[in-house]
Amino acid sequence: MIKQDKVAAFQEIAPVIINTFNRGAILTVTDTNKIIWKLASNEFDIPEVNVGLEIRPGSGPYLAMQEKRITEEKVPNAVYGTRLLTRNIPIIDDNGDAKGCLTFIFPRLHQVGASFPLFAPLIADMFPEGAFIFMTDLDSYRVRQPSKEFDIQDIQWGIKFKSDGVASRAIATKRLAVEEVEANIYGVPVLIMSYPIFDEDDPNQVVGTFCIAQPRQTVVDLRIMATALSQSLEEISAVIQELAASASDISSNESKLNHSIQEVSDLSLKIKEVLVFIKQIADETKMLGLNASIEAARAGEIGRGFGVVAEEIRKLSDESKNTVAQIRTLTDSIDYKVEETVKNSQITLDSSQEQASAIQELTASIEEISAMAEKLEKIAINQ
Repeated sequence: MIKQDKVAAFQEIAPVIINTFNRGAILTVTDTNKIIWKLASNEFDIPEVNVGLEIRPGSGPYLAMQEKRITEEKVPNAVYGTRLLTRNIPIIDDNGDAKGCLTFIFPRLHQVGASFPLFAPLIADMFPEGAFIFMTDLDSYRVRQPSKEFDIQDIQWGIKFKSDGVASRAIATKRLAVEEVEANIYGVPVLIMSYPIFDEDDPNQVVGTFCIAQPRQTVVDLRIMATALSQSLEEISAVIQELAASASDISSNESKLNHSIQEVSDLSLKIKEVLVFIKQIADETKMLGLNASIEAARAGEIGRGFGVVAEEIRKLSDESKNTVAQIRTLTDSIDYKVEETVKNSQITLDSSQEQASAIQELTASIEEISAMAEKLEKIAINQ
């Protein structure tokens, strides 16, 4: 308890000690009904707690005056929007009657929050790209710890977070909430994980969140590379399909070429047959010529035999003419087949050239994939 005449002296020294409290504090003096004096630290204040605020029945100050003893109260979040711890010293007059209360109000942090300054710097520097660690109560940011590599300046003590943000979802669902934030918000892509924190006195009551924000530029780069890699693989697949189609065309053309060559071979055989026939005609013609000579020697017999021989020679001559026509027709067919064979050969050549070009494209794509693989390997090593 504190004597009434000592309160003024305490108020004089209060500005000197108010900012020495870890995480800040609020000092109030009440009469028996309401707050008549208030002093807040630089780090911590509650606007609702102000001069004129009436004392709640059953509160720490109320019980301190009623029971004339120092009391301690854990104020739930529902009263002022944040959890508080109050220590209340009754003010008494010379007769021992309670005339008011001197109250120290402190932010009541969860055990995680209380030890935050110890472990948060260590965790923040454990990530290769850095991390930003912070805690909230049920509507505002409370403590923050950036790393050397990464900080989010928009998250500061006392600023209210969005009602549809990741912290709000963790509080509402009482589960881990994860959010991927685009680069246009914080300058780089960020992954935020928010864990609900439960009241030590009531394990079913969420009192805030513990959050870790990680820059995800490397992940985005990997996704871009993976997309490019996928596109390259699709291009390779298309090139391979082209190669398969070209190979099919080549096979088909080669088959046609072989068939044409076989036809040329068949025509050559027919020509040989015709030539054999011509040889036979020549032989018979020679024989008939000999006979004609013999008959000519017998000219004295009016030349009847010579006339017969001459007639046979004319017949053989006609047959030779027909044979020559057949040879010309066969020769023309050979020319046509040879020309067709040349065309098929050209098609085969063109297909081969297309196949060579496709192979060059395939090689270039493979080189690109190799370069990407090297980059991915370097990134993996640096993680």
